[in-house]
Amino acid sequence: MLKAQPPLSGYRVLDLTRVRTGPTAVKQLGDWGADVIKIERPGGDDMSGPRHGSDFQNLHRNKRSMTLDLKRPEARALFRRMVPRADVVVENYRPAVKHRLGVDYESLRALNPRLVYASISGFGQEGPYADRPGVDQIAQGLGGLMSVTGPDGATAPLRVGIPIADLCAGLYCALGILTALLERERSGEGQWVRTSLLQAQVAMMDLQAMRWLMDAEVPAPVGNGHPTGSPTNAYATRDGFVNVAASGGELFERFCRAIERPDLLEDPDYATEEAAHRNRHALDAIVEARTRTETTAYWVEALNAAGVPCGPIHDMRGVFEDPQVCHLGTTLRVGHPVLGPIDLVGPAFDLSRSPMRPPSPAPESGADTDAVLAELGLDESEVAALRASGAI
Repeated sequence: MLKAQPPLSGYRVLDLTRVRTGPTAVKQLGDWGADVIKIERPGGDDMSGPRHGSDFQNLHRNKRSMTLDLKRPEARALFRRMVPRADVVVENYRPAVKHRLGVDYESLRALNPRLVYASISGFGQEGPYADRPGVDQIAQGLGGLMSVTGPDGATAPLRVGIPIADLCAGLYCALGILTALLERERSGEGQWVRTSLLQAQVAMMDLQAMRWLMDAEVPAPVGNGHPTGSPTNAYATRDGFVNVAASGGELFERFCRAIERPDLLEDPDYATEEAAHRNRHALDAIVEARTRTETTAYWVEALNAAGVPCGPIHDMRGVFEDPQVCHLGTTLRVGHPVLGPIDLVGPAFDLSRSPMRPPSPAPESGADTDAVLAELGLDESEVAALRASGAI
């Protein structure tokens, strides 16, 4: 029986991305077997932190590195020779930059009509903000996330603790690339995939966005509570905190019995979902008075046994020591030639039949330049000329 290959084996990706959102997209493709060639300026310009730092290693695993200074005409000509052999190009320049460098979709499509070309920008390829520099926190504010984040009733906005606009734009970009590759199987033609930090952030607002779009309601921050259901919150225990989600119907009934407060089911202030949420502050105080009497571990066991969603609130050490996290295999062990064995964050899904590629560490700058040039058929004199010019 033939050994199963990673599902994206045979696809080649030219990676022009930097920082976080573009590398997040490309990482999804490399993890599942695509041949990713990271194009970087000689001397490095990625800005993902130190090359041997944890962030860079996680973002740029499973790639080959080629140095290429696209500001030089020889380098641009060499890149254009690579395009017909590629399936995907991914970039996250500001919209005008790719045209200045001659690596825009229209220019590259003329070389390879099957090319899937993916762009991630701060705010979109056109429009009044298209030329603005885009970073995660700006998108969190502009996309509404900071307006609903913070303590219950807060008036000051608060960003979330991860670069979620960056990460989600990267994930949506990867989804768009895979969608375009699937469509290419029917049409035989590539196309331009476009997303932005702003689009991704607005899409991720989901429930909160719909409260405005359909109900004309402007959501406000509710801290750890749920915007539409109670009791759902983080409650203090004897030795910490516990997350509980017990709003509504039979779930609320099981919860009240588990915390030995069945009387709440007959109290008109809490007996219906609407009443419970309307009186959520008083209900939270009642619940917390009870949860404080036992440990977090006690409530996690007791409430889950009663069928009530409940869990601890881990720091990062607790996350990776949690037995379920360990069981799911959420880390990848990689051998690095300088750092030794290191653990990286694993993928968020697995496939029943197709394996991931064996993970490789982030490459040293230009480690694969000669190999890529050899694949293009360049001889020693041509490579020497490119080095002498500074193009590679």
